[in-house]
Amino acid sequence: MFVIERKENIAEASISSLVKRDLDLDKLFSDKKLGSFVENGNTIFRIFVPSASQVRLCLFNNPEDQIPKEYFMTKDNDGVWEIEINSDLNKKYYGYKVYHPEEDLANSYKPICIDPYSKAITTFTSYFNPRLSIVLKDEYYDWEETSWQKIDWRDLIIYEMHIRDMTAHKSSGAKKRGTYAGLIEKGIKGGIEYIKSLGVNAVEFMPVHEFGYCEAPYRVLKRGFYNAWNPYERNHWGYMTASFFAPASYYTETNFRWNKWIGKDGKQINEFKNVVKAFHKEGIAVIMDVVFNHLSQYELGNLKQIDKDYYFRLDENGGFISQSGCGNDLKTERPMVRRLIIDSLLYWMKEYHIDGFRFDLGSLIDWETIETISKETRKLNPDVILIAEAWGGNKYNLKEFSEKNFAAWNDQIRNGIKGENPFTGLGWIFGKWYENNSREKIKSYVKGTLKNEGSGIFYKQEHSVNYLESHDGYTLGDFIRIATNKLAFGGKIKNINKFIKLSPEQLKLSKLAALFLFTSQGIVMIHEGQEFARSKIISFRSRAHDKHKNEIDFNSYNKDNSTNYINYFHKELNEELFDYYKGLIQLRKTCSAFRKTEDVEISFYDHYESEFAFSYLIKDRNEYSIVLFNPEQNKNLEFPLPDGNWDVLVDGNFAGIKPLYKVSKKIELKPVTGAVLKQAH
Repeated sequence: MFVIERKENIAEASISSLVKRDLDLDKLFSDKKLGSFVENGNTIFRIFVPSASQVRLCLFNNPEDQIPKEYFMTKDNDGVWEIEINSDLNKKYYGYKVYHPEEDLANSYKPICIDPYSKAITTFTSYFNPRLSIVLKDEYYDWEETSWQKIDWRDLIIYEMHIRDMTAHKSSGAKKRGTYAGLIEKGIKGGIEYIKSLGVNAVEFMPVHEFGYCEAPYRVLKRGFYNAWNPYERNHWGYMTASFFAPASYYTETNFRWNKWIGKDGKQINEFKNVVKAFHKEGIAVIMDVVFNHLSQYELGNLKQIDKDYYFRLDENGGFISQSGCGNDLKTERPMVRRLIIDSLLYWMKEYHIDGFRFDLGSLIDWETIETISKETRKLNPDVILIAEAWGGNKYNLKEFSEKNFAAWNDQIRNGIKGENPFTGLGWIFGKWYENNSREKIKSYVKGTLKNEGSGIFYKQEHSVNYLESHDGYTLGDFIRIATNKLAFGGKIKNINKFIKLSPEQLKLSKLAALFLFTSQGIVMIHEGQEFARSKIISFRSRAHDKHKNEIDFNSYNKDNSTNYINYFHKELNEELFDYYKGLIQLRKTCSAFRKTEDVEISFYDHYESEFAFSYLIKDRNEYSIVLFNPEQNKNLEFPLPDGNWDVLVDGNFAGIKPLYKVSKKIELKPVTGAVLKQAH
């Protein structure tokens, strides 16, 4: 009994000391300039590491050098370690060896940690992603009078895209395929030329921060890691951030090669600036997808080795908390982690003219940091675009983000319109109700899923990012293909072109979904290739030992191959759908009714022969438009019309702003079709 009591007392004392230490760490804050920088011919290095007992600066002339020149750094009262070298070290490579209490200071085999404030990084492409930071002076860059795009959120039509995917396939015609430079080549089928032709006014880049490119060797136990899930041993999408200030050198390489130093010359900085400038010249805003909820999972030499206790959320045993599902959640509520995040965002806005940000698993970022993000970014640019993926760690916070004046991905419209899964969870376009959806709820999506609608969420229409497809899960095209073909898990695709070419039924479903999306109030987002029903078929050419080759991919995060690349030949197979999307984009940009109409100015009419069909009258200045939907799978429906003549701008075949024909008194819609009519003069 005495022993048990003694153990409990020790445990309580230990917990008490941990709590006190945690509170002490929370009190630390420094406003010193961090990172590396050259001033008056000298080079200054500063890094915040409150828990360390010793930090050494390691300098290299070349990344390949085995032995660095080491300097002992000094620590101030706020946890900042610093040193000033009496030399201009521009373009030299460096990192830090960080020693913690009870570690052997004689151990020279410590991992070299990159500077969290590095402006450019060189990476060795192998497991654990060894890296070095690069000292860089500020250099003049000619922005040619371009800057942030001033776009009303209600006018945004966002194209979510991956920089490499847009030109990596040979069909793009790019010379520098898969790169920053390739993305903005002129006179080719792919990249910025293609995006311009579609007519969107914003792009949302999947992660551009330097990230962990490699995962553990497949089915080989390596330093305690056993990779049983990723035969490609790669991370292609980029949701494993390594540095919050450095652009990814991955997108400077036309062909990724293992065991090679990339990004050595720091050219990724100007190459990414060239990308932003090129899009701004076309009037297209640039949004960055940023990952502040966790850090790169496997690599050595980042914040985990710098100061695990300060930078991460830990359990009572000192283990990483993983509500992100990625092994190590950042403790965003720490003052200096909050500063790191804010400094990063403002840096990208100032240095790269970034127009906005999408926050991955935003619910894992604490509310004080969210509020500070809103305040500080809007202070710099009142028109900054702030979008949350408003979930993570069993939290679902769309309403709360709207309260903070953030937009958020609206998964309710996604699931209500197409469904949650193509096997047992089909939605409205299939003539089904997914979960608690109903005609009334579908109407609320038209209005912007507003809080005043009872079951709604958002305080403003422009807080709802309406989408049917993103990088996660099946593409909309594959969702429809599976639902109509009844293709089960493991179904092999024998004729890829035949499979990709939409059947008449699949084309109708795709058009109906697009019509609903582009006529609903809020922000519109589509994912790369959605406009031609892109399919993610796992490449049979890959050398990876993947038993799912020639099947549809649900999660292609790891495939730097044709599974992810945009194949412009496939666009030609579904040219009719591409033209339909292009026409709907033109309609939305021309007709402000579908972007800027108050919910009280939309009048709905149910169809008495269908529980799914409805129409609505909407006012655009002094003109009226009518939108009609018939999701019935096998039934023509006749809709009565108000008095007068009406121009048909959209029907089951075409979409645009030029009248196709006139109707009066009534219009008949075939199964799984919709229409947009405008008052004729």
